[in-house]
Amino acid sequence: MLRLAALFTLAAGPALAAGDKPFFSLANTDFVVLIGFLCFIGVLVYFKEPGKITGMLDKRATDIQTELDEARALREEAQTLLAQYERKQRDVQDQADQIVAHARDEAAAAAELAKEDIKSSIARRLQAAEDKIASAEASALREVRDRATEIAVAAAGEVVAKQMDAAQADSLIEDAIATVDAKLH
Repeated sequence: MLRLAALFTLAAGPALAAGDKPFFSLANTDFVVLIGFLCFIGVLVYFKEPGKITGMLDKRATDIQTELDEARALREEAQTLLAQYERKQRDVQDQADQIVAHARDEAAAAAELAKEDIKSSIARRLQAAEDKIASAEASALREVRDRATEIAVAAAGEVVAKQMDAAQADSLIEDAIATVDAKLH
């Protein structure tokens, strides 16, 4: 390969087109530059620099490949983490939706329970009012009966007192004492 490079260098057009000076002369600057370049290449080959450069390029290529592999692995890991986070986000959203739905159901149940409590409270109050009214009616009826009884007893007492004489009263008292005595013994 080195020989092929030297041949192309010698066959270069500008180097041959130096004009009136022969090409292989030290007076021709193009030839001197060519010799200097070839010496430089020779020194590099002697100290095995092309192998070192190739080794450095191979090492650099290996490093780049390693970095690409690491980047690919990091990308895959990032995609995996992204998928996990998206899945977690969906799960959390589903849980939040379930919590909201459960809260709505509980609120509806609580509202229904409150309605029933209000209905039962109203029914209890109505029943208590009806009981008070019935109690007041019964009390009024008792008072009326008691008053009517008192009036009837007083009227009967006046009637009996007007129609009864002292002998009949004594006889009724003795009959009452005898009846009480007979029932007590």
